[in-house]
Amino acid sequence: MSNSVGIVTAQRAHFDTPLQFNSSAVLPQYDLVYETYGTLNADRSNAILICHALSGHHHVAGSYAEDPKNIGWWDNMIGPGKPIDTDKFFVIGLNNLGGCHGSTGPSSMDPATGKPYGSSFPIVTVEDWVHAQARLADRLGIQQFAAVIGGSLGGMQAMQWSLTYPERVRHVLAIATAPCLTTENIAFNDVARNAILTDPDFHGGDFYQYKVVPTRGLRLARMLGHITYLSDDAMAGKFGRGLRSGEYKYGYDIEFEVESYLRYQGDKFAAYFDANTYLLMTKALDYFDPARHSEHNLARAFAPIKASYLVVSFSSDWRFSPDRSREIVKALLHNRRNVSYAEIQSRHGHDSFLMQDEQYFAVMRNYLNNVAKEAA
Repeated sequence: MSNSVGIVTAQRAHFDTPLQFNSSAVLPQYDLVYETYGTLNADRSNAILICHALSGHHHVAGSYAEDPKNIGWWDNMIGPGKPIDTDKFFVIGLNNLGGCHGSTGPSSMDPATGKPYGSSFPIVTVEDWVHAQARLADRLGIQQFAAVIGGSLGGMQAMQWSLTYPERVRHVLAIATAPCLTTENIAFNDVARNAILTDPDFHGGDFYQYKVVPTRGLRLARMLGHITYLSDDAMAGKFGRGLRSGEYKYGYDIEFEVESYLRYQGDKFAAYFDANTYLLMTKALDYFDPARHSEHNLARAFAPIKASYLVVSFSSDWRFSPDRSREIVKALLHNRRNVSYAEIQSRHGHDSFLMQDEQYFAVMRNYLNNVAKEAA
């Protein structure tokens, strides 16, 4: 693969030190699955942490020897000579706690019972993830990240890093994200969760022991979510009002091309993603609100931040609109922090942060080139 990190191997870190969650629940032990790309320099100053979004995971770049078609979800961004240049940086991607791609989550076996955690797995917050990520950084001997980078829910984690561990991150790249969810976004998440919670095969979150999967609920949740990730223009350009057969069938089966697409996406997602993980991830989105304990004053909440910021938004992203990114910029400027802002013209909606776009990539590359000079 051209400019690829090539064949990669996932690694597993086991932690026996209990982790207390914001909810006061305690996880006595846990695993984090992660991948690394590039080489850590002698003074360990060139490390970058990639934080994943709702359905993301540790496989960020490259491919697996046993499955060459399984390309990392941000492979277009990470690799030799790419914006996140692995010739310059040591890049870490991990699967967060509560995930379903190897790190300890609801589908993992609870050592205390010998059964999957299921409904007993704690509600997890962005702050909890950051604490777990910091323990992985400690394990790898990284005291300070050159940058923490993330899009959407990943951007929230990147921001939280600069709040929880202000001395441990020099730069934050917060992409297509927000300082908290809007009421409308919370509502979307609640509808998606209810699709899962009311599926007869959900069994209160303990469906594993019944050898079933709440496929219908998870499928509907993904279909709803997918609509919000795309812009109206992108959907119209891709599907329009196209009919599969060219004429109306006067029924409730699939007729429009967009219906076929959404059902395909829903079926594909439900075949590999865990329903409990989906619930946990959306709840973490809902709960993220750094200004909650600062009388909802974001500038005051951001006072502890020491990192420099790059904030990127996309014109057609209506779920995490540019206005929300500008709230972040304004709060940082109020605290006299170094902040750069770019609003990229794109028609791909919220998914724009995953797409290859010349202007977007140039912004990322130029900013990170300066970060690399600091780490050299």
